[in-house]
Amino acid sequence: MNVGLIAHDSKKKLMQNFCIAYRGILSKNELYATGTTGRLIEEVTNLRVHKYLAGHLGGQQQMAAQITNNGLDMIIFLRDPQHPKSHEPDVNDVVRLCDTYNIPIATNLATAELLIRALENGDLEWREM
Repeated sequence: MNVGLIAHDSKKKLMQNFCIAYRGILSKNELYATGTTGRLIEEVTNLRVHKYLAGHLGGQQQMAAQITNNGLDMIIFLRDPQHPKSHEPDVNDVVRLCDTYNIPIATNLATAELLIRALENGDLEWREM
């Protein structure tokens, strides 16, 4: 399965820890991330991550294009709702597109853990049909 990973600056350490904790599950899938997040994940996990540009430089738009082309099966987007970003429309586009194209998305740690467990259990195999 193709898993998208995005994290706002204040959530990057949390994303690293999440990927360390679930490295075994993530290693069995193709990982895609915005640039900085992908680099940070690779540094701590040795997982191979396909990296887009940094989010604010167009990486979120690149990920949005992959969603539109049905190229991602789920997204973990650890976002910081307390500190809106200047590129907030791009952030909202990712969430809107996931809703439009029926792509499971987690925007917080609790939902991310549910999705990663579903991935492990094969509950997302319907995406391959």
